[in-house]
Amino acid sequence: MKVNKLFDVKDKVVLVTGGAKGIGRMISQGFVANGAKVYISSRDAAACEAAARELTAAGPGQAIALPADLASLAECERLARELQQRHGETKLHVLVNNSGVAWGAPFENFPDAQWGRVLTLNLQRVFTLTQLLGPLLEAAASNEAPDAETGCPSPASVVNIGSIDALRVPLLDNYSYSAAKAGLHHLSRVLAAKLGPRGITVNTLACGPFDTKMTAFAMKTMKKDMEEGNPMGRIGAPGDVAGACIFLASRAGSFVNGATINVDGGVHLMARM
Repeated sequence: MKVNKLFDVKDKVVLVTGGAKGIGRMISQGFVANGAKVYISSRDAAACEAAARELTAAGPGQAIALPADLASLAECERLARELQQRHGETKLHVLVNNSGVAWGAPFENFPDAQWGRVLTLNLQRVFTLTQLLGPLLEAAASNEAPDAETGCPSPASVVNIGSIDALRVPLLDNYSYSAAKAGLHHLSRVLAAKLGPRGITVNTLACGPFDTKMTAFAMKTMKKDMEEGNPMGRIGAPGDVAGACIFLASRAGSFVNGATINVDGGVHLMARM
């Protein structure tokens, strides 16, 4: 079996939420670099446009900005309509639910408002978008026959970006974030059981420390400690998370469903005595 056939994502249609910055940008870049058509969505329209231009220029795939405030139900519905009506897409091979928000504050004064905000975007809207785009994912799955050489189909794939803070008690006081991500991990398992019969796999990447805007404070104050405390001696690189997504979106990952894959160098295994 040839590796390039097992991991091929060329010409796949991909939507990456939060795809203009941070981990989402790393994922978008990985798919475009391997010939996919990637829609990049977040509420920052200028960042989406800039990322789409830069990634398309690098090629060989294509990136298209499709900005939306994904915390809003109406905006999620508009995104789904525009993907079909304005862009003419009749199928979606890969949905990467990456958009998220975090909030940190001590237990005594953690704000109530940051529960609804964080849970809505990090958890509820993952279900919303997967539900709205379900027909396009099913259409992609129904067109895929098993490959003659590998015996594997290339199913439609939903990849939810979780966190190791859903697997362990985090160092930071991010109560709503870690709870939302734990909910996301289990939602992924539920959806895997429900959507698997429709030819759609659903999996989670539990990401560890990557250098992003969301982790800027930790990177500024704790980066050396995070590197030294990781079994691999480093933080995550763009290829780490992009490679995991490409695996799950390709024939190589076609029998992986309902899994939580830790993309963290093994740091979730380390006890803090």
